[in-house]
Amino acid sequence: MPSILIVCTANICRSSMAEALLKQLVTQRPDADEWIVDSAGVWALYGSYPAPLSQFVMQSMGIDISDHQSKPVSRKLLQNFDLILTMEKEQKDILKVEFAEFTDRIYMLSELEGVKEDIVDPIGGELVDYQATALELRRILSADLDGIYLLTEKLKNKENN
Repeated sequence: MPSILIVCTANICRSSMAEALLKQLVTQRPDADEWIVDSAGVWALYGSYPAPLSQFVMQSMGIDISDHQSKPVSRKLLQNFDLILTMEKEQKDILKVEFAEFTDRIYMLSELEGVKEDIVDPIGGELVDYQATALELRRILSADLDGIYLLTEKLKNKENN
């Protein structure tokens, strides 16, 4: 069973959108009920709702994230996930320093495409910025859903050996 945690800064824009998009993509798989997908933020507060424009953009894509509530990354949370995907290099570095025992599980989302590029944070931007971020997240996540599954399996096997 693949378990994936998606991390950004405050867990109100990028990671909450990516969580919802990945959950939607997974529903198309025969093993959908076996996937665990969640999100958090390196500097998130507990209980904040997604940014209004994040909610609007996701609603326009047929996904309701209005019930999402932010949560911070913690050691207890991280131990439940096979794969941890960050939006930025800085977030990856923070997690690797603060939670060194999970280093092998932590990747930037863009690394799924073989690059190391930050996903732009739309917070404070215009609707078009949120739309661009959501489309980029969907493109990356949908490009290789099987690859995400295989990476989680590889990481689980590595940890069990």
